[in-house]
Amino acid sequence: MTYDAAMTRPIILFGAFDRHNFGDLLLAHIAAALLPGQELVFAGLANRDLRADGGHQVQALTQLAADWDAHPATLIHVGGEILSCSAWQAAVMLLPPDELQATLAYLEARPLEQAAWVQRMVGSAALAPYTLSRSLFPALTRVAYLAAGGVQLDTCEPALRAEVLANLQAADAVSVRDGQTLAHLAAAGITAHLLPDPAVMVAELFDARIRQHAAGGEMAQVLRTFPQGYLAVQFSADFGDDATLTTMAQQLDQVAAATGLGVVLFRAGAAPWHDDLACLQRVAARMRTAAVQVAESLNIWDLCALIAYSRGYCGSSLHGRIVAMAYALPRINLRPPTSMQQAAKQAAFAATWEDANVPTTVDVQHLAAAMQQALALPSSALQDTAERLAAQYRRGFEALRAQLA
Repeated sequence: MTYDAAMTRPIILFGAFDRHNFGDLLLAHIAAALLPGQELVFAGLANRDLRADGGHQVQALTQLAADWDAHPATLIHVGGEILSCSAWQAAVMLLPPDELQATLAYLEARPLEQAAWVQRMVGSAALAPYTLSRSLFPALTRVAYLAAGGVQLDTCEPALRAEVLANLQAADAVSVRDGQTLAHLAAAGITAHLLPDPAVMVAELFDARIRQHAAGGEMAQVLRTFPQGYLAVQFSADFGDDATLTTMAQQLDQVAAATGLGVVLFRAGAAPWHDDLACLQRVAARMRTAAVQVAESLNIWDLCALIAYSRGYCGSSLHGRIVAMAYALPRINLRPPTSMQQAAKQAAFAATWEDANVPTTVDVQHLAAAMQQALALPSSALQDTAERLAAQYRRGFEALRAQLA
């Protein structure tokens, strides 16, 4: 890739926005909005076009590096739980959902082929491919990590952890989004700064765009259907066993009966190991209240609008929670029944940034009580948190820009 030498040094925004996940796709937009006038390149592990769902045209980083000329560039790792994401996890999540089961079955029967398949999918032999080794891209003059997450870094395989720490040590600036990740890095001798997740900026940066999406399509129909208000509810496929779905339906019925609110179920990610539309439909079918709807849109701006216009958010998505925080709305996160660790990043973020009286992560059987507790919180306190985190993020982002100048 060739650039005019008179141009400002290009900035490569690198992250997991090469697959459909609400938060990752949103993070790229937030970084871009705070870098006006810059030459931006959006990179992931694979070439993907997610513009139909509100994302970006994304280039594979390894190919981008191979084609780049000597013109200097800056690379920013744009948030997300990237520090503990293994090559295997990344490769699977890059699959088309309809190929997941067949591919996993094929590889399980052919373990010797698995490593080669993973390398083909992610484009390198890296163990933690969403963290960059500077040797891959010699033209880079600045490398930064922006509000990255790595809550489970201490439990990762030693070789992966060593690779991540080496890449962080070689970076020019490192910020992380929660105190637990910060402690892991401090214990390893890595200097990092604490910064809220970029999604705390969504209301400040994109409210007009979100309001536009609320005025048409599926969102407009949702608002007509629930004039009394609704809860925005989401959960991943980890909740998909019959017993958990039955409990979910019962708990949501309790909230609806106690509050008079409707329930709108939605997906915050369609990549493998994220959300499953069939699970939402099964919960809706189990509910007794008639005021329930399954939203099908995967456009990230529709999803922002769905949360922003709700009376509160309940779900397993960290970025569902953070968008609700940005709009000063009541929120709770749900713990999957299969693994306590799968809610670790949600709990770590809440412990770092939420006030002590705000419900954080709960088991499904406590959904109704926790949601009613959240709905009873004073709106002024929620608004104070939203404004505080947005201001803190903006200051931190400007400080990072100064470091990279």
